[in-house]
Amino acid sequence: MQDILQDILRSLPHRYPFLLIDRVTTVEPGKRIVAIKNVTFNEPHFMGHFPEHPVMPGVLILEAMAQAGALLARYTDPEHVIGRLVYFMAIDHARFRKPVFPGDQLQIEMTLMKRRREVWRFGGQAMVDGQVAAEAEVMAMTRDRDQQDQQSQTTVTTGQPS
Repeated sequence: MQDILQDILRSLPHRYPFLLIDRVTTVEPGKRIVAIKNVTFNEPHFMGHFPEHPVMPGVLILEAMAQAGALLARYTDPEHVIGRLVYFMAIDHARFRKPVFPGDQLQIEMTLMKRRREVWRFGGQAMVDGQVAAEAEVMAMTRDRDQQDQQSQTTVTTGQPS
């Protein structure tokens, strides 16, 4: 279990409270990944997202799906992805079917739909107890960490992206 967590931490730049993947249960490189997010009441968003009726925000469910997609990219092409950042670019066909509550276990299944160089398209679902809570297609792009740092510095210095 510790090895799986360490692999997630090495693969994703996110940390608490924004690391939304607790475990990976299945990986078929180039095809699909199944990941788990244990939804707990002590997560900070529940203090303000309907305190009398806490519900996991849909945007965080989508972020968890995007993080699972980034892990699938890492397992699919480790030579190209490890050491780089995977940026969430777009979301299409998002639907929320069922609310997610504290105590639920979100099972996220993402499938690689298409890849063109640095751009990846994934489709998938987030489920609770076998019922679809959310579904969407997400796009992501891999970028060198240094390339992003240089672009950020240029934007800050000149006010214009390079």
